[in-house]
Amino acid sequence: MASKIPSGPRCVAIVGPYLSGKTTLLESILHLCGATGRKGNVTDGNTVGDNSPEARARKMSVEVNVATTEYLGDEWTFLDTPGSVELIRETHVNLSIADAAIVVCEPGAAKVFAVTRLLLDLDEKGIPYIIFINKIDNTETKIKETFDALQGLTERPLVLREIPIREGELISGYVDLVSERAYAYKSGEPSDLIEIPEAETGRKDEERMVLLESLADFNDELLEQLLEDVVPGTDDVYQNLAKDLQGGLIVPVFFGSAENDNGIKRLMKSLRHETPEVAQTAKRLAIGEGEPIAQVFKINNGAQAGKLSMARIWRGEFSDGATLNGTRVSGMFKMLGQQQNKVSKATTGQVVALGRMDNIKAGDVLSASGSADGPDWPAPLKSVYALSIHADKRDDEVKLAGALAKVVEEDGSLSYGPNSDTGEMVLRGQGDTHLRIVLDRLQNRNKLEISAQLPQVAYKESIRKTISQHARHKKQSGGHGQFGDVHVEIKPLPRGSGFQFTNSITGGVVPKQYIPSVETGIKEYLPRGPLGFPVVDVAVELTDGQFHAVDSSDQAFKMAGSLAMREGMPKCNPVLLEPIFQIDVSTPTEFTSRVQRLISGRRGQILGFEPKAGWKGWDEVSAHIPESETIDMINELRSLSQGTASFEWEFNRLQEFRGKEADDVIAKRAEAR
Repeated sequence: MASKIPSGPRCVAIVGPYLSGKTTLLESILHLCGATGRKGNVTDGNTVGDNSPEARARKMSVEVNVATTEYLGDEWTFLDTPGSVELIRETHVNLSIADAAIVVCEPGAAKVFAVTRLLLDLDEKGIPYIIFINKIDNTETKIKETFDALQGLTERPLVLREIPIREGELISGYVDLVSERAYAYKSGEPSDLIEIPEAETGRKDEERMVLLESLADFNDELLEQLLEDVVPGTDDVYQNLAKDLQGGLIVPVFFGSAENDNGIKRLMKSLRHETPEVAQTAKRLAIGEGEPIAQVFKINNGAQAGKLSMARIWRGEFSDGATLNGTRVSGMFKMLGQQQNKVSKATTGQVVALGRMDNIKAGDVLSASGSADGPDWPAPLKSVYALSIHADKRDDEVKLAGALAKVVEEDGSLSYGPNSDTGEMVLRGQGDTHLRIVLDRLQNRNKLEISAQLPQVAYKESIRKTISQHARHKKQSGGHGQFGDVHVEIKPLPRGSGFQFTNSITGGVVPKQYIPSVETGIKEYLPRGPLGFPVVDVAVELTDGQFHAVDSSDQAFKMAGSLAMREGMPKCNPVLLEPIFQIDVSTPTEFTSRVQRLISGRRGQILGFEPKAGWKGWDEVSAHIPESETIDMINELRSLSQGTASFEWEFNRLQEFRGKEADDVIAKRAEAR
């Protein structure tokens, strides 16, 4: 392979669905590179990645695993990302600083569907990527069937780089379609070079021509050679593959078994020769010339190591002890999972962890001046699931708030805060698994015992009838008494109007200085109406009243105003209001009808659907749906769409809620009083 090998440190994200074998692939790569003396195993919990208690308890990646190593003299940083759809934010962030990606998937048309959204994201962002079909030792599925299924998920042409050699139904090796050499797999060892089996010669020639024709779509000279039946040189083919991958024009497809180290060396050789250099990535991201810059892509708050800011250097050189964005670097490390290898300086393309930069957050562009521009940062994901949480011990509430701030700093798809309507502390994220991981992390790191449940819906109440109400607060207990007398009119307002107070008093029957107190008393009633919920869309007019020259006071008129509401509101035909959300569901077209049935079954009103802009084979379904029906909807939505569909939401309006379900809500609130 005589094509020019790109130089400089490179960074590759390993992405793919849950259980596709990404962490095992990383383990195999690190062992091949000599970074580890023996391969770890996910089942045994001794891998370089997935070493947090939360990951090992679940036997799955729960955050990015960063590993820097060398292969044939080149420096590589691999970012092993979580596969759970609930942790997709980690994938988005790590792809944003990678030169290329390895998409890992299992064989079989049904299995590869799980990478649908991932391939769309890669295509949309123009990120070069390679597909690695893993676990071929455990399947009888034809590689070609998997290849064809994958091609239906992306606009970019896939290029099969090798074909399998079979012994019976099992794959025992492969034929490289570029070098035209054959290899037999050996478990845990490099493959043996063998003669191309006679049975595979015809298929090899056929598939090699398909590969060349795909490359010729982007090279007129190669096209002319094929039209003239000229066989292009092997070096020319490699050069075209490298150029087209780096340009995001094609997607090479490999296969193997990370568990048995089969196909890993072939994959690494392709990465070495064809992955873009950091300069090409910087050009893709529109990073120009200027002072040295780095971008933080991950924050880790460790109990012993303190805060580590993972960063990729886009331009120039940085040294330990330098001041970046007004904060001094206190320690610089190359990471191998949890292992920190201290370095004194780092240069363009490298990925390093910067110690104790307390004021730095993910997405920040670091420079000496503190004002340098850098690449755009992925927008935060809007939450689709929430839990109401509280510390079991009252004394831990302050500690919980500080711990929550740190986990949110680490994960941009999390948010938390008090719900002003229900009084709950609400943790929001991308699903139940996502939030349970966070709760476990809080317990493991901070020794916090936390209770969690689904949050309450922020029901409100209003009225349908106008009434006039007289109320008098009178109390005599020796000395000055208390006297306040008011007449008010309580009437409904249109939805969204809130609360209005007016005063039409004439003749001074209620002195001006007491009128604000009447309003205060009325407002103090509003948080809990006759049904037990906050009152909205109500107008109260003060129309008449009386006062006493000695016994009247601000407090007396405040009490009178509150009493008028307490006695008058039940007569106004109070009605429960439930929040209605506008949701926009993104789904593969084949699941659109299921999504519509799901929405209808949850009291939703479908507004329509149309093809999703820029997403081939996807629809966007718009609907209005009660908030109560969205609380756990993401679970069913993902289940019916093989984990691909998602939704975004925003508050639309409050709507009257009647019937048995409304009665149950009111009864439950009454029990809680």
